[in-house]
Amino acid sequence: MADLVSRGAAAVRAANVLLRCAGGRSVLLRMPANASAGDTTEQLGLAAPEFQDVELAPVVFRKMRQAATALSVKVDKAARWELMVSATAVQGLVGSLGYSAASVLFATAFGVLIDGVLMEVVSATESGVFGTPYVYRLVLQSPLALVV
Repeated sequence: MADLVSRGAAAVRAANVLLRCAGGRSVLLRMPANASAGDTTEQLGLAAPEFQDVELAPVVFRKMRQAATALSVKVDKAARWELMVSATAVQGLVGSLGYSAASVLFATAFGVLIDGVLMEVVSATESGVFGTPYVYRLVLQSPLALVV
């Protein structure tokens, strides 16, 4: 059993090194800010929603290949991008923000801010070995206003 745990930890370390070497940049995950219970304007919907940006690093950001996007049933004009995120960074956020799982974290995220452009999270999947996730793959869609 200890051998499986050490292999899972080795895969996580290897993924972190590969992500750092293959681009190793950081992006911001835009999350809704916590609501304040005593604020009447917020309860009535009069206050503007607030967001907090949390850093995800190391990540690798690239445009999706045409073959992968051509398989989708609906036709989209928006470009699709792929973001590979370190599982170490995601697990740290899941714990510190109080979410039950990474899937819940990405489902509640408003989007990913990359170089000043807010992109929508279309899907999030994890890759793991021996029950330990080592990388998360986010499929992002650029805003339609930016499509020419």
